[in-house]
Amino acid sequence: MITIDCQSHVFPAPYAELLTRNRGWVRVEKTSGSYRIQYGALQSFLLDLDSYDPQKKIRDMDSTGIDISILSINIPGPEALDQDIAFEAAQLCNDAVHEICSRHKERFQGLAVLPLQLSPAEYLAEYRRAIHSLHLRGVVLYSHIAGKPVDHPDLEPLYTQAEQDGVPLVIHPTVPAWGEVVKDYSMIPMFGLMVDHSIAMLRLILGGVLERHPNLLIVHPHCGGVIPYLMPRIEEQTEVKKRGRDHIRKPPGEYYRKVYLDLVSPSPLPMEYVLRFHPENRLLFGSDHPWVSIQLFKEMVDRLPVKGDTKSRILGENAKALFRIDAG
Repeated sequence: MITIDCQSHVFPAPYAELLTRNRGWVRVEKTSGSYRIQYGALQSFLLDLDSYDPQKKIRDMDSTGIDISILSINIPGPEALDQDIAFEAAQLCNDAVHEICSRHKERFQGLAVLPLQLSPAEYLAEYRRAIHSLHLRGVVLYSHIAGKPVDHPDLEPLYTQAEQDGVPLVIHPTVPAWGEVVKDYSMIPMFGLMVDHSIAMLRLILGGVLERHPNLLIVHPHCGGVIPYLMPRIEEQTEVKKRGRDHIRKPPGEYYRKVYLDLVSPSPLPMEYVLRFHPENRLLFGSDHPWVSIQLFKEMVDRLPVKGDTKSRILGENAKALFRIDAG
C-alpha cells in the first residue's frame, strides 16, 4: 500500500533571503540565523529553515511509513510580493523544488508557485516552464492574490490552461486580506486561515469558475475548512432563497463533490465527518509537515473506521492518480 503525503512544505534558503528585498505588505527581517516574516500589522511568523531540511523530512517520512511527499513552498508565496521581484521569486522557488525532487526522485514530487499578480502572459510563461519543463505536478493556488479573489477574471487563463493540461490546482491558505478582524489572540493561524481558504473555495464555485471549467482539478485542504459543515446552509441559500446563483446552474454541493479534500486536521472528528460527507475517491492523506508531526496524522488516518480498499485510496491511490505519479 503506497502512502503519499499531499501537503508537505519546504522553504529554500535563497527564497528566504530574497524575501528581505520585499517592501510591500510582507516584510522579512533577518536575525541571527533565522527570519521573521511580518504581514503588515496582522501576523508574524518565525521561519526556522532547519525544520524544512529535505533530509530531515525524509527521516520523518521513513519513521512513519510515508513513501512520497508532494512538496510546496510555504507562505508567503510569490503572489504576495512586490511586482518587481515576483517573477524572480517564482522561478527561484520552482527551481529549488525541482532540484530537491531531482535529488530524491523516489521520495518527492513538487508543486509550482506562480506570480499571479502579474499579467497572464507572464504567469503563464512560468506555468509552462514549471509544468512542462521542470515537470512539477500541480500549482499552488493561495487563497487570495495580494487581496485579489481567486475568481477574478485575471486568473481565467490559468484555469483554462490547467483544465486543458489536467494539472491540479492546490488551494493553500494565507494571511487573510480581511485579517484586521482576527489579528488578536492568534486567531489568524487558529481560525482565519481556515476561513480564508474556505472563502476561496466558495468563490470558485459561486463565481462560476467550476461551471466554466467542469474538468478543472482542485484540491481543497484541511478537511475542506468550514465548507463541509456549512454546505447545507449554503445550498439552502442558493436553492431555496435563490441567492448567489448568478454564475452557477447546479447546487454548490454538486460542484464541490468533484473537488479533492486533504485530511489535514489535528483531530479525527473532522476526518470522520468528511468520510461521511465526501466521495472516498476524492480524499487525500496530508500532514502539513513540518508544521505538524507526520506521525500524528498517520496514526489518526490508520485508526479511521474504513475498509482496506478505502484506506489505500485515501493514503495514496487517489493522489497517485490525481498527480499522475508513476510509483508503487
